[in-house]
Amino acid sequence: MNPVALITGGSRGIGRGIALELARIGHNLVINFAKNEAAALETAQQCLKSAPKSIRAEVFRADISKCADRGALVDFCRKSFGRLDLLVNNAGVAPELRADILEASEESFDRLMAINVKGPYFLTQLVAKWMIEQRAGKIVMISSVSAYAVSTTRGDYCIAKAALSMITPLYAARLAEHGIRVYEIRPGIIETDMTAAVKAKYDNLIAQGLTPIARWGTPADVGKAVTAIAQDMLPFSTGEVINVDGGFHIRTL
Repeated sequence: MNPVALITGGSRGIGRGIALELARIGHNLVINFAKNEAAALETAQQCLKSAPKSIRAEVFRADISKCADRGALVDFCRKSFGRLDLLVNNAGVAPELRADILEASEESFDRLMAINVKGPYFLTQLVAKWMIEQRAGKIVMISSVSAYAVSTTRGDYCIAKAALSMITPLYAARLAEHGIRVYEIRPGIIETDMTAAVKAKYDNLIAQGLTPIARWGTPADVGKAVTAIAQDMLPFSTGEVINVDGGFHIRTL
């Protein structure tokens, strides 16, 4: 029986990269999306084509910031597969408008906290209870180097990612006794449609030595880190931060 993974925000970008890599190691998938159904269906089709054996790839619309949607998403997983081996909390948004923190709006702050923090916090709560029943499972938070690297024109995003980082050790400590391990994957500069608008800026910074590995990251880079967890390659680790950032986090003199 194929293991089952739920990926929030799985329709494009990093989420799609994660879905494709999990398909390649034979996981059945639930690809969650909030708005872009066509992109989610495209991801599902790509996953079916890339899988080396027969898998299922289902799509389900849910806004993880909403309690009812989170419950419906978990119910869909139960009814579709009867089990869940891996939750990947990937869904996240950036500010619709970058603004200096002296001018930033409460509306933007509330939106980012609801989707990027409240959503994964309470979805993990729901899934954790199910995984306790199963006596097994793994949970992954996809955060960002913005959890510690300051951008004063998107302070709400940085604060949300820093808060998301704390969810990992909280649930890791709480769930270890049940055999459930929790990890944070912290991507750096990843080439997606979300970063397309700042491509020239980061091309220049990378050329100037911003990262020891002098290239953009890809969604597949993040997906491969998730597959290492999915394949139980870190059996004596939990609460761990895995940097997928080309070495951005390394301080040098």
